[in-house]
Amino acid sequence: MMYSYVKYSDGTEVVFSDIYKGKNGEKCINVHFERTTENGFDSVRIKLPSYEVEVWEGNYSDKEIELFKKIVENSSDLFYKYASEGGLKFA
Repeated sequence: MMYSYVKYSDGTEVVFSDIYKGKNGEKCINVHFERTTENGFDSVRIKLPSYEVEVWEGNYSDKEIELFKKIVENSSDLFYKYASEGGLKFA
C-alpha cells in the first residue's frame, strides 16, 4: 500500500509505502518522489533505513536528489509512524 505525504508546488508528489521486512529483517519503507512531465514522469525512490536511492528516472537534478535525501532523513520518524498507523489521517 502507498500513502500520500505531500505535494510540492513544482508538482512533485511524495508517497510512502507500508513497513516491510528487508533482506536482513530490518523494517523498511520506500519513499517515492514523482512529478508528471510532457514525456511521462520524473521518479525517485529512496529506501529507509539505508537512505539509498533505488530508482532515479527522468530529469530530477543532483541538487533535487540531495534535497529529497534530506527530506527523507529529517522525516524518517514520521514515515515510520504514519506507515504503522496506515497513513496520514485527513479530515
